[in-house]
Amino acid sequence: MSLLSPLRTLAQRNLQKGILVRSYHDKVIDHYENPRNVGKLNAKNKNVGTGLVGAPACGDVMKLQIEVDDDGKIVDAKFKTFGCGAAIASSSLATEWIKGKQINEASSIKNSDIAKELSLPPVKITLFNVG
Repeated sequence: MSLLSPLRTLAQRNLQKGILVRSYHDKVIDHYENPRNVGKLNAKNKNVGTGLVGAPACGDVMKLQIEVDDDGKIVDAKFKTFGCGAAIASSSLATEWIKGKQINEASSIKNSDIAKELSLPPVKITLFNVG
């Protein structure tokens, strides 16, 4: 059973009763239940860079690692995120978006771009800027 199944059941019951509930977009649920690129890269590799970012107010912390080839293209990306479903989904989507991009191209991605893609409310746009 999915961790979110009880939430979906509750939301369905509330909707049947005419109660409006806020729920996550399907893209958030997909990336939360099936996160892409979770893990770590070999930090001893000279082409691997590591960053750690967080939002202490809500307790979300993300470790992002990228591997870059000699031309500055991101060939791999991994993450570990401790936080809410939105933070995990955002991290997962970010790694998908940056793979295959040049560093300068990836650094132009903003947290608001990710939030828009995942249909997150403004209050959830706290974790990070990829750049």
